[in-house]
Amino acid sequence: MARTPNNPDRRSFDPNDGNFHIRSAKDSDLSRVGRDSPKMPAQRGRRMSAISRRQFLRLSSLIAVPLSIATPSMAPAKDSLFQPPGDRERQSSDLSDSRIGSSLANAVVVKNGNVCFVAGADGMVPLTNGHGFGLYYHDCRFLNGYVVRLAGKFPVALSGTATHPFLAKFELTNPRIRTSDGNVLSPDAIGIEWRRVVDDAQPALHDRFLLKNFGRRRAGFFLSFSFRAAFEDVYAVRDRLSRTLGVLHPPTWRNGVLGFLYQGKDGFYRSLSIQFSSSVDVTDAQTAHVPITLGPKESADLRVSLLLAESRNPPEAQTSVQRSSFPEKPDSDAPQASGAWFDALPRVVSDDLVLDKVVARSFVNLGMLRSQIDHLTYFAAGTPWFSTLFGRDSLIAALQTLAYDSSVAEQTLRLLAKYQGQQENSWRDEEPGKILHELRVGEMARLGLIPQTPYYGSIDATPLFLILVERHAAWTGSLDLFHELQESVDRALRWLETATHRYSHGYLAYMSQPERLLAIHGWKPLANQGWKDSWDAIVNADDSLAAPPIALAEVQGYVYRAKLAIAQLYERAHDVTRAARLRREASDLRARFNRDFWVAERGFYAMALQGDGRPVVVISSNPGQALWSGIVEESKAKRTVDRLMADEMFSGWGIRTLSEREQAYNPLGYHIGSVWPHDNSLIAMGFRRYGYDQAACQVFDGLLEAAMHFKSYRLPELFAGFSRSQYEVPVPYAAANPPQAWAAGAVPYLLEAVLGLVPEAFDRRLQIVRPTLPGSVDELHIQGMKVGKAQVDLRYERTQDGTVGVHVLKVDGALDVVVEQV
Repeated sequence: MARTPNNPDRRSFDPNDGNFHIRSAKDSDLSRVGRDSPKMPAQRGRRMSAISRRQFLRLSSLIAVPLSIATPSMAPAKDSLFQPPGDRERQSSDLSDSRIGSSLANAVVVKNGNVCFVAGADGMVPLTNGHGFGLYYHDCRFLNGYVVRLAGKFPVALSGTATHPFLAKFELTNPRIRTSDGNVLSPDAIGIEWRRVVDDAQPALHDRFLLKNFGRRRAGFFLSFSFRAAFEDVYAVRDRLSRTLGVLHPPTWRNGVLGFLYQGKDGFYRSLSIQFSSSVDVTDAQTAHVPITLGPKESADLRVSLLLAESRNPPEAQTSVQRSSFPEKPDSDAPQASGAWFDALPRVVSDDLVLDKVVARSFVNLGMLRSQIDHLTYFAAGTPWFSTLFGRDSLIAALQTLAYDSSVAEQTLRLLAKYQGQQENSWRDEEPGKILHELRVGEMARLGLIPQTPYYGSIDATPLFLILVERHAAWTGSLDLFHELQESVDRALRWLETATHRYSHGYLAYMSQPERLLAIHGWKPLANQGWKDSWDAIVNADDSLAAPPIALAEVQGYVYRAKLAIAQLYERAHDVTRAARLRREASDLRARFNRDFWVAERGFYAMALQGDGRPVVVISSNPGQALWSGIVEESKAKRTVDRLMADEMFSGWGIRTLSEREQAYNPLGYHIGSVWPHDNSLIAMGFRRYGYDQAACQVFDGLLEAAMHFKSYRLPELFAGFSRSQYEVPVPYAAANPPQAWAAGAVPYLLEAVLGLVPEAFDRRLQIVRPTLPGSVDELHIQGMKVGKAQVDLRYERTQDGTVGVHVLKVDGALDVVVEQV
């Protein structure tokens, strides 16, 4: 093995003779990275815009990079063993400004707690600018470049997948290379098994390279590693702000460890330390060469660890790395917290392999998105852009998984209550009692350059908070959390009362004032504050935008359900007066909603009411979620269901956000024609509420079959609204977030819906109402489902006459299981 030189910055690798030579550090292009980086002072008055998910996801698709790094424009010279990274960067610098290759939708993502790594299918992160790959921690992309070369050439990627939330595996092999003794090594002679583990405890990323020579001849070569670290705020990454706020120190080598250090303008020092299990020769400030010699059939084991640190104290940020810090089995030692969470989940097994795979992938993705703030666990909305607490997203994902785990819902509610609005603040759209929309903890947030500290610009997070409080109680049979959060519940109800009387029509509505706030704060908020938050999501039949204030159909349903839900808890807590008042308010809201939102000539509900009371008369998915809430009158339910399941709305894969007959329809539009799995899961639960079981199963079947066509059976955040009759496969939406929490929760929630699970834990009872199964399933087992303090094992079985029977296999604790077939 080669020794580590005392002065590594003065050694270089000559591709002509394959040897190292002394040269001045000033000749190295990469040695100047960071040292000459321009600095950007804090600009409090700088105008910034709050962009919707669609806007910046489209942006991310424009700056995405190819999954395979070894493209013709980026590959080393044909006859060269090694091309200096500086030359390669100059050749590829224009790629960041063009539409290049695939999006992050096919990225391989591993995440554990607050550490997330997003890479291409070959496990690498390009050394070029203008991409979203990298190593993220606390809203900061620590690492933005990481490539591996074999004898100066990029390995050939054979496969890459995340087998667990914290573990990814890649299989690589060699192209045609020239070995250190001058011989030519044929392609596919060297196998490289690359295992990657993310560890939130240290925090760190551990890579293990298992190399094997399958050939009959001895092979000697250098395995080269190049890194880049810019410590960019996630908002700077996604908005392509390339300048640095703080001071990026030049990289250094100390005792064989490569160190990067950033002194943030927010007073925090952030560092990245990279160590190798073998001695290295270093030719550039950010490149290491490890000599590898393999005899026929011989193997080698190389490990690389990337350790992160963040502190107000510089010595603490510069992590001290010892050889012994390498985990003995980095690829097999599962993080204990993640493993315990999976072990505690009920087990779902059926006779349909596809369903089993989709369910398993759903929980893998949910496990990946489990994150912590203030030692409380929640589901982050999605990676890499939304890897933080979102009120609406985190609440819905927790709701979708209550039948399988109540602990995340409990901690999510505590966390959101902790950050509940306290005062009037137009910069953050904060109001007393309001539940947050988004919380950020990075450098730009600490400097006050963005309002997500937290930001409260969503109209629906507060009623969803109240709904989840009641659903948690229904599954656990306990009022403890309700009593603990009593003050937060009361403040949320007071906010609903105040907000619903703010505008003349008396509904919960929003009126974003982007131009006024832009002039005052330099911040342009979201134009729409429901889950369809893109600027053109709420649109009239003539393709004009709805006029604020806007009262969304589904949001009124959320308010209705929230008041009835909390009324039940007040009644159980013996506060019958308050319970009765909430029920009266809910009843009044239901009557007004069915009068004002129903459009008789179209036989459907309006998407929303505008400021002057005019309905937004388009056929959309919004009333489907109104079914979920129960605000829809029974006499109007059938026409609503039929319209949602008509060809104009149901694509065959799922229900579109907007009818294909509407003027604004676009099958590739973010909220104006696409299909969202989470939206469909709530709508299907609404179908079941009103007794339309066949329609619910049809939605489930469509999404289940769609999942077959996506990588690793992972339902994306959304996909295009093209009809199934047009294409044999669902058409992807290129910039969909991989993975997304409420998309991962869609199938578990759909399963709860079709199985007919209705918890009544206060009465120690589980109701199973009109049990059904997806069309591809004849038998399904659930083991270890918790209702209150009891656990139950169930078997669903389709009988010869087509009905579904339920068998109680085992009950631990006091629990009655009551099956209602009609």
